[in-house]
Amino acid sequence: MSDLAAGLVVFVTGGASGIGRAAALEFAGQGAAHVVVADLDADGAEATVAALDGPGSSARLDVADEQAVKGVIDEIVGDHGRLDVAFNNAGINDSAHRFHDLDTESWDRMIRVNLSSVFYCMKHELRHMVDAGHGAIINTSSGAGVVAAPGLPHYTAAKHGVVGLTKAAAQEYARRGIRVNAVLPGSTDTSMLRDFIAGDEAMAKIIAGSNIQGSLLDPADVASTVVWLGSRHAAMVNGQSLVVDGGGIVR
Repeated sequence: MSDLAAGLVVFVTGGASGIGRAAALEFAGQGAAHVVVADLDADGAEATVAALDGPGSSARLDVADEQAVKGVIDEIVGDHGRLDVAFNNAGINDSAHRFHDLDTESWDRMIRVNLSSVFYCMKHELRHMVDAGHGAIINTSSGAGVVAAPGLPHYTAAKHGVVGLTKAAAQEYARRGIRVNAVLPGSTDTSMLRDFIAGDEAMAKIIAGSNIQGSLLDPADVASTVVWLGSRHAAMVNGQSLVVDGGGIVR
């Protein structure tokens, strides 16, 4: 067993499936002292905890509810005395919309879940990390945080916003012993992406082809990067937006 996460208390949102689940498993496998898996899907979060190779617990959490976010984070610190690493990963996608047809309800929901939630999580994580004098936060943005995702202006805006929040927090808290980075996955084989594709084989081929390797990433490919960013081995990595996409954007 490596020591990348040895002794760390870790909080993962969106941990019921996909990248969040893979990251929770990787943190536990790398020696975390405790992994808290949060998701709106309580059964899925519990299933992830059951699969951990180490101590963990689950929490049902709507990340778009600031008071609920505060409650879960306060409980983690109350139970374990600290929060060492937070992976703010929960998010949603949507069907494609032409910009001028995008309705306000869809816009508001996307911004609330994919951007405001990251602010809520960071706000309350940072409060405890400042008191402790250390901590690492990793936020999930997307390749759409660098280049626009066709038909998804609201998703693109939210993911660009996550990059901006990451840089702002890294700059403000670096001298407090806290690092804040973002991971920007390319097209990854998750239930969210499969729902977006909705069985459209032509769409699936286009998305897979956007990766220079010609196939979707495995969630574990992203998870290993997340765990490294949360570890002491990335002690001098701060304020970065790390693209993990198999070289798709270089095209």
